[in-house]
Amino acid sequence: MKQKVIVAGAGIVGVSTAIWLQRAGFDVVLVDRDAPAAGTSYGNAGVLAAGSVIPVTTPGLIGKAPKMLMNPNAPLFLRYSYLPKVIPFLAKYLRHSRMDHVKHYARTMTGLLYDTVEQHRALAAGTGAEQYISNDDYLFGYDSDAAFEGDAFAWEIRKKNGHVFEVLKGADLDKVDPLYRDRFKVVVANKNHGRISDPGAYIKHLAWHFTENGGAFLQTDVNGLIKNGSTITGLETSQGPLLGEHVVFTLGPWSGGLAKKLGLSIPFESERGYHIELVNPSQMPAEPIMVASGKFVVTPMNGRIRLAGVVEFGGLDAGPSKAPIELLKRNARDLFPDLSYERIDEWLGHRPTTANSLPLIGRLNKYDNVLVGFGHQHVGLTGGAKTGRILAGLLGHHTPNIPLEAFDPNQYA
Repeated sequence: MKQKVIVAGAGIVGVSTAIWLQRAGFDVVLVDRDAPAAGTSYGNAGVLAAGSVIPVTTPGLIGKAPKMLMNPNAPLFLRYSYLPKVIPFLAKYLRHSRMDHVKHYARTMTGLLYDTVEQHRALAAGTGAEQYISNDDYLFGYDSDAAFEGDAFAWEIRKKNGHVFEVLKGADLDKVDPLYRDRFKVVVANKNHGRISDPGAYIKHLAWHFTENGGAFLQTDVNGLIKNGSTITGLETSQGPLLGEHVVFTLGPWSGGLAKKLGLSIPFESERGYHIELVNPSQMPAEPIMVASGKFVVTPMNGRIRLAGVVEFGGLDAGPSKAPIELLKRNARDLFPDLSYERIDEWLGHRPTTANSLPLIGRLNKYDNVLVGFGHQHVGLTGGAKTGRILAGLLGHHTPNIPLEAFDPNQYA
């Protein structure tokens, strides 16, 4: 008889976990308060960013952050009514603005992210979702040589960790997408990267494949845990108890409350992210680009251009703020002054963020049948396919091919 596994959370990590468990012969129930890919997994920038191994918390951030909060053109925002609640987290978060942590983060995350395109292709194989995956360079555009030199430490760290990139200046800028060619003085083309042309549709297609092959999806709130000693035998949901032999928690930004019930004390916060989409544009860029001056990403998607990347601290419950959306609209006008489009769509979502920016991936010591996978911050899509494969392997008692010590959830027990 197949063992039953409950996977709580239907973003990219949860859907990937469910598919890999299904392929391994488990009976899987996927549970979420919303439909698959309704949250962050829908609204991300869509880049499979293997080289995104530099955290936000770089040296100098402590000095820059107050100035950024006062600058309406900076990509950092704070809802001041939320400030008393977020101060304890920010104090721990900013302590990691050290070069030794940046180097540790880069080494650790390289192991998780370097083969992201291959991992997504393996996940999507035979599902029909392959149509959304492409191999693309991920460009970084700099307004000046000085701005590029200011990031020299980050490119050196990437290089030391095996990431391949090409620096384009002068005549070499002719290689760049014509839509961007006259906008930047330096462009860095990151190799071995990829793109999901429609993240929401991609994950929904994966989830459809999962249910078509016998998996179950239950849309309901998870309200609590059903325990029996060192085992969690199921979940209390708004539709009643749901029982299983194993439980995997992949709830993304909604992981904080359940983590406490699991006995984990994690410095954890929801980082609010925004995007706008230029629908049916008159021109479409060929490749995604990070505009370094504004820290936002422009990605071509099916029938639209998405601009994403603003950071706001304001919790899970408040509605969207006007200022981040207006900033993205100004960025779009500045970058594409001659572009026409049908309309602009707006979106707000949440990124699960730990104080050290590292996700939690692994089995809990306190409960012998529970695994967790959440906290990927800006690289949830990039690392989601591999994280799900690792979690499914751990449940089947297979040793992963990368060290997981830095991701160990038990450090927070």
